[in-house]
Amino acid sequence: MLDIIKTRRSIRKFEDREVEKDKLKAILQGALTAPSSRGKRPWNLIAVTEKEQFNQLSQCREVGSSFLADASACIVIVGDPTVTDVWIEDASIIATILLLEAHGQGLGACWCQVRNRETKDGNSSSDFVKSVLGIPAQYSVECIIGMGYPGEEKQPYDEDELPYDKIRYGRW
Repeated sequence: MLDIIKTRRSIRKFEDREVEKDKLKAILQGALTAPSSRGKRPWNLIAVTEKEQFNQLSQCREVGSSFLADASACIVIVGDPTVTDVWIEDASIIATILLLEAHGQGLGACWCQVRNRETKDGNSSSDFVKSVLGIPAQYSVECIIGMGYPGEEKQPYDEDELPYDKIRYGRW
């Protein structure tokens, strides 16, 4: 598992190649195993595979979302704040599992934060994505995971360069 974690990097450039349905299904199945507080599962996933939708979603933020236009698949993680007060944490956990499973399937992927972000017009990124995908008002969009076959190569994390000074044992 450590090798998977060390080699998974944020990929923002993708080959012009479709993600196979069985790979997307495996990624989604893996995500459904995500733990959530008290097993409430306050999240929903929207798998997007249409190029026109990628182009629309790529405009959800002022900066930092343009890579979605070149993705081969996107998974939008939607949370329901009425289910639990820790929906953000639960949505973040499932997003992390999606990233790891995409990497395990030989794909590159990157998290695009949506919650608390704005479009270039100053509107809510979450509201923008909700309008593009027809998401009901009670929900909030946490993030979009854009994925595809990597069009760039990144080196694994170097164990010697990890920030070990961030670790404490027993107490601060």
